[in-house]
Amino acid sequence: MAAALRATRTLAAGVAAAALLAGNARADTASFRVVSQLNADLLTHDSATETLQRWCAARRLADPPKIVAERVLDHDKPADAEVRRLLHAAPDEAIRYRRVALACGSHVLSNADNWYRPGALTAAMNAELDATDHPFGLVVKPLGFHRRTLSAQMLISKHGGVVPDAVIRHRAVLETADGTPFSLVVETYAKAVLDEGP
Repeated sequence: MAAALRATRTLAAGVAAAALLAGNARADTASFRVVSQLNADLLTHDSATETLQRWCAARRLADPPKIVAERVLDHDKPADAEVRRLLHAAPDEAIRYRRVALACGSHVLSNADNWYRPGALTAAMNAELDATDHPFGLVVKPLGFHRRTLSAQMLISKHGGVVPDAVIRHRAVLETADGTPFSLVVETYAKAVLDEGP
């Protein structure tokens, strides 16, 4: 009788463990689908900031659903030859670097490295970028820019496992309406994009 009881308990524990694993697999699949949706949205719109703002609103992450660029100061990455080539910058042309964390409320959705040509922006835009935490895409919106994606990586596996801290990475050049490149961005999207509000 005791042996039969132990066998029954072992079987029940095994069934519970299998159910738990199945539940985790479903959660991982759901997470991959959500991240894939955001990736598609980002790839079909020119402004990552505006895409994140819509995402923030849809997932009710803050009220009001506003994206804020939290600048990372005292952090510099001088433009190398590859950055200058992609931006069509002259050898002696100034290139500025700006790193920000884009957040919606307490949710940091992405971290972005941005190299840009201040000479391609207006004086007012440069002053705003220097003095505020306003997102780059919103500041330069009057340029009517479009986005040329260089690479887009999904960093989350569709086969399950732990959701990584970074789930998407994009590398893109922003160009003015006439095709002049003025900004190179490397955007790393955090697993916080999976968060949901009340």
